[in-house]
Amino acid sequence: MRKVAVVGVGTSKFGNRADVSLPELAWEAVKEALDDARLGPEDVQGFVVGNVGGWSSEALPAVVVGEYCGLVPKSGIRVEAACATGSAAVRTAYHMIASGEADIVMAIGVEKMYESPTPTVVEFIGRAGNYFWEFENFGLTFPGYYALYATAYMHRHGATEEDLCKVAVKNHYYGSLNPKAQFQRAITVEECLNSRYVAWPLKLYDSSPITDGASAVILASEEAAKKLTDTPVWIKAIGYANGTANLSKRPDFIGLEAAQVAAKMAYKKAGIDPENPAKYLDVADVHDCFTIAEIMAYEDLGFAKRGEGYKLIREGQTYLGGLIPVNVDGGLKAKGHPIGATGVSMIAELTKQLRQQVERGRQAPIKSGMALAHNIGGTGHYAFVTILSLTA
Repeated sequence: MRKVAVVGVGTSKFGNRADVSLPELAWEAVKEALDDARLGPEDVQGFVVGNVGGWSSEALPAVVVGEYCGLVPKSGIRVEAACATGSAAVRTAYHMIASGEADIVMAIGVEKMYESPTPTVVEFIGRAGNYFWEFENFGLTFPGYYALYATAYMHRHGATEEDLCKVAVKNHYYGSLNPKAQFQRAITVEECLNSRYVAWPLKLYDSSPITDGASAVILASEEAAKKLTDTPVWIKAIGYANGTANLSKRPDFIGLEAAQVAAKMAYKKAGIDPENPAKYLDVADVHDCFTIAEIMAYEDLGFAKRGEGYKLIREGQTYLGGLIPVNVDGGLKAKGHPIGATGVSMIAELTKQLRQQVERGRQAPIKSGMALAHNIGGTGHYAFVTILSLTA
């Protein structure tokens, strides 16, 4: 297996992007990534498009994106892994290079969720689990799924709604410093606590938004990367696992087993001690589709012991200067969650963090030169943990 590096990244502005079509939105990210790598479309040998779709007009997004971005005829494919679709796209592109099939491949994540009305989007996301058992019989929505986790976690470990809101406050603060973020306004704990309930105990400010957005990363083999850039960021490891479709078959509701398995797999490949991974990492992006998801991620990734993740946010340990900065781009909560693009945007963000190229006020101190992306599909149906490093 050949070593693979990130040599170019790009991300569109996230939000309600009614001003552009889906391929135009993708091009914003693709063009930025090409410029970053000092490449043209003709230099890219293959591309992978991550897109969930269903709510947008283009039924075959890889086809229109590839044509619009000048990437045809190439080896192009579309992938889907629910909310972890972006990470699946990066992993597919990674293996195209690691296997020797190509030297330069682009992973593109793009989603136009606002093309459908909110009830349609809510229904489509609610179908992400076991449709006939959970959605059809019990009417579970996506907030409802995570409300089950929140109530179980709060009951067992003593976390409060205020603890959940502190996650939102942190991520909105860093989102306010990110010009690409959907929400660029800081909030207070009081504002969060006073926002309306979506699915008790989760409120509006505990929830990530519907989002349009795109992100792109260009990956290269070791030989190609060294010709293209003096600052390659290496994909050190990718761990991935699946959870049950039916939530009633999960072992518990206070963490995601698939994420725990994926993390252990990635840590082993990267040479990271799973008992103290924060010691090895400068910064992390985790999947905070709801505030409870970020707290569970602290524990699933080993940043905190089981049942103590909420203490990290209480103590400010996931801000810059704490144990490990988490979601200093705003996370899904404030940066936005364009489902097919989220995982790609995590890799783009962490690449810029390791290069020390992000905006003032949200740049993590780079010491170890390693970063982690944690991307969940559905409610733990898919889990990807990707480790990036400044050293090969």
